[in-house]
Amino acid sequence: VMGNSSEFQKAVKLVIDTVSFDKDSTVQVFEATIRVLGSLLSAHIIITDTKQPFGDMSIKDYDNELLHMARDLAVRLLPAFENTKTGIPYPRVNLKKGVPPDSNNETCTAGAGSLLVEFGILSRLLGDSTFEWVARRAVKALWNLRSNNTGLLGNVVNIQTGHWVGRQSGLGAGSDSFYEYLLKSYILFGEKEDLEMFNDAYRNIQNHLRRGREACNEGEGDPPLYVNVNMFTGQLMNTWIDSLQAFFPGLQVLIGDVEDAICLHAFYYAIWKRYGALPERYNWQLQAPDVPFYPLRPELVESTYLLYQATKNPFYLHVGMDILQSLEKYTKAKCGYATLHHVVEKTKEDRMESFFLSETCKYLYLLFDEENPLHKSGNKYMFTTEGHVVSVDERFRNSLWQDILPGEEDNAEKAKPNDLKAVNFSSNCNRVPDERRYLLPLKSNYMRQIDQMVGLI
Repeated sequence: VMGNSSEFQKAVKLVIDTVSFDKDSTVQVFEATIRVLGSLLSAHIIITDTKQPFGDMSIKDYDNELLHMARDLAVRLLPAFENTKTGIPYPRVNLKKGVPPDSNNETCTAGAGSLLVEFGILSRLLGDSTFEWVARRAVKALWNLRSNNTGLLGNVVNIQTGHWVGRQSGLGAGSDSFYEYLLKSYILFGEKEDLEMFNDAYRNIQNHLRRGREACNEGEGDPPLYVNVNMFTGQLMNTWIDSLQAFFPGLQVLIGDVEDAICLHAFYYAIWKRYGALPERYNWQLQAPDVPFYPLRPELVESTYLLYQATKNPFYLHVGMDILQSLEKYTKAKCGYATLHHVVEKTKEDRMESFFLSETCKYLYLLFDEENPLHKSGNKYMFTTEGHVVSVDERFRNSLWQDILPGEEDNAEKAKPNDLKAVNFSSNCNRVPDERRYLLPLKSNYMRQIDQMVGLI
């Protein structure tokens, strides 16, 4: 992405020469998919792109080694989908032996339902429907378990019984990327049912999770906020939100709900301004962290980047600079950047997650790199939930088989690009008007209201 083709080629050759999945190790299916499988596929797509928009990233004598490696990993993950009565996968699998005998039968919605982008890309590159089939079956199984009353999903489910062990419905940990991948799967593959599920999910989120005034930038009442509720009743379950939820403004940008994204982003940015980081959980009623560590998460940076791309308002460059300076001041260590153990005390842990490089740094870099090929007209790219770049092109929108799931031939019809719309928008798909580009994206009285809400003033 950063245009250093020689370093990219060295890294790819190192992976080809050294990586093997023939090891007796147990992995989380979700993490192995989004981190490892996603990176292999992204690199393969960049190497084989005939246009080479990032500079010459092609590799002499490259023979699809990364694609073969991706298939090898995916095959080793497939046992997770076997012997489950619902089709929802086991959360962990041994890369050599399959599912451990004492494996947990409970998994989170995000972990089981956010495999479709990577598995779908692999299937369509190989012309083998197996991988997309199992991932899509898991999504459909979770979707069919939603509440008849609210249409909401919980956050932890038993893969054998379909019983909801965790009944919390929210936008953060355990749920976040499930909603993200409903939309991104449609963007990549054009499957109409993915868009229909997303629109239904978004409508139910707006109806049951959203609190505060109806419009972001006008009217009376509290700032909009998305809370955690009981999936069956819609009743408030607690008064905390977690830092993973900060991805949601970015998702709202992708669907066109820019105004609501502006308000929710401002809430998370106010928390960042107070602590110089985002606590893992923040209690909005107590105006204090419930879980005070910050593992260098990218979600707020991601939403900042996407809001800047949508509005071109320099306010978001200011936000990015503020975040960058906080990271330099509080998290920089001798050999990298460290997790903050406590956002108030600024104590550190000897830990730097891979998503700091693949997402946090990448979105910060792209925020300020106006001339990056990703931003050029005519280049269409999408980021996976782990920040890997994949091109949006016709080869992913044309499946080689008729029925992804048995008996669902009628759903094989592709949605047209102009079908991409969500519900209950304040702005539909319109960008923020040009006359507002150099004003604060949120009116100053509403900004102050949010600052008061998080204890800044």
